[in-house]
Amino acid sequence: MKFNHIFLSVALSAALMGSFTSCDDFLAEDPYAFVGPDQVGNDNVAVNLWVTGVYSKWANDMFRWQNFPRVLEMDCDYTSGPDWAFSNLGAGNFQGDEVADAVWKGCYSLINRANVALNYVNQITGADEKVKANAIGELKFNKAFAYFMLTKAYGDIPMFNVAISEGASYEQPRRPIAEVYAEIIRLLEEAIPVMYKNTDVDFQEGHVAQGAAAGLLAKVYVTMASGSMTAGEEMIVKTGASYEFNNGEKVLVLPTSKTFRKTQVAGYESFDTKDCYTKAAQYAKDVMDGKYGSYDLLPYDELWKRSNYNKAEHMFMLQTLNNDEEYGNTIHRWFSGTENAQGLIQQGQWIGNRYHWYTLFDSKDYRITKGVKHRFRYSYQASDNYGFYYPNTPEYKLMATGYDENGNKVADPVAPYNDGVQYTFNVSSSTLAYSTKYSDVTDPTVERSDAYWPFLRYADIVLIYAEAMCELGSGVDSEAIKALNAIRTRSNANPAVTSGNGAIDSKVALRSAIFEERAKELALEGDRRWDLIRWGLYLDVMNSIGGTNEDGTKTNYDEASVNKHREAKHLLFPIPSAEISTNDAIDSNNPGWS
Repeated sequence: MKFNHIFLSVALSAALMGSFTSCDDFLAEDPYAFVGPDQVGNDNVAVNLWVTGVYSKWANDMFRWQNFPRVLEMDCDYTSGPDWAFSNLGAGNFQGDEVADAVWKGCYSLINRANVALNYVNQITGADEKVKANAIGELKFNKAFAYFMLTKAYGDIPMFNVAISEGASYEQPRRPIAEVYAEIIRLLEEAIPVMYKNTDVDFQEGHVAQGAAAGLLAKVYVTMASGSMTAGEEMIVKTGASYEFNNGEKVLVLPTSKTFRKTQVAGYESFDTKDCYTKAAQYAKDVMDGKYGSYDLLPYDELWKRSNYNKAEHMFMLQTLNNDEEYGNTIHRWFSGTENAQGLIQQGQWIGNRYHWYTLFDSKDYRITKGVKHRFRYSYQASDNYGFYYPNTPEYKLMATGYDENGNKVADPVAPYNDGVQYTFNVSSSTLAYSTKYSDVTDPTVERSDAYWPFLRYADIVLIYAEAMCELGSGVDSEAIKALNAIRTRSNANPAVTSGNGAIDSKVALRSAIFEERAKELALEGDRRWDLIRWGLYLDVMNSIGGTNEDGTKTNYDEASVNKHREAKHLLFPIPSAEISTNDAIDSNNPGWS
């Protein structure tokens, strides 16, 4: 979806999300801001305008405001940040502000816009049939993706087959999860055969193609499969106490491997686990084999460069514009930090990974050696000429300060720490494993940058294939190991082995290794909470996190003082209270929410 001048001048409008209170508000938006539908045209250009208007909803509404992508990322075990930023949704108070409502409001607004566009595209008679059919496929993909986000977050949800402007009632009842997934599957199965492949001459870079729809189907099926799996299957997760005090100093604690037993996810009981995994494996394998176009793993050094976005691995990405009020976003600000002219972080860098996540990796894994910031400075540190290094391991402490693990000065700092700045470390929200994924923007000094958000990557498809083959097999499946190692090899990690030291010698060990690899590879991409939920591990894993205070008392807080305690009600987001009060077809909220 390339935003060019004609698209920007007549693209669909976006009502301010902050003013929405219920479906009545955000589903009633006028289809066009500046021109009416009858003025758009009756040709290929008109078709593309309608499609671009739907894509624009992701940027101009959902990611325009600071609720996205925070709502996707903050409520999980391995992320943290300042308590003021995490104090509501990140601390389990999902009704403390409007952040949790963003999925409901944003997705339904997008679904309505897609329905409007489908109606008008179907009426266009002057466009090439192939162009028109592909557009319909892209619109159905967008609807399916929105429904997928909604049902994972809220469970039973309303569905809209047509736009409000076409006569649909605002007051739609909630539909069972099984019905929602059936609709998602229908939309994607109808979309795939009519969409372009990314190798077709008419394919437009930045749009979704057949491979993205097939990949999303694989992700839908693997979610259904794991969610429906009966209770009792084991998963090993590295977690536990996050900090303790040693001689009055707050110190980080290494995680421990804990075995959890999954629970079956409510609403998924009717799905056939084996059938869903079989279909997930087939769609993923077809994507990997090139049936739906050309996709591949990019070399790690190329993966997060702007020049390679929308290519090979990035199957569906948020499209953005630098320093633009409508199509810019604050992703870079939240995850990387807005810089001043001297390159110091002026504001932001508020979401990072915890030390437990960092310790999952082999020491030479590019995802920490290159994918984590090891040296950074905030603007408030300039006057005293100091900065932070990460992590506080003997290796990095020696490089950054010249001191060994016993506190003895044994050397001088080495590059890049030998720049005359005093580097230090403390256990706080200022020193987390901050990612470099969103660092490459046109101008790091602006608040609203052109950072992209990876909704769907080829690496995810490879790991879905690994998971499905693992679960379909009776032991250690060789195809699953091969797929797992494709991800590890790209990142310079030690390959998985089936004999010798560190061998994966059981199905539980393989399952756990794949689950952990997802935590490493897809970190800060909005997947971890939903992986914990679909495997029925969310409550046990979240509630295993805590710390020990100086007086010996135990807490539910991580090292950055974010509360990780969760209850059964947190398995689902609360439906926005305004929806409950205005929609007569919905008479109660999700369990535990008012």
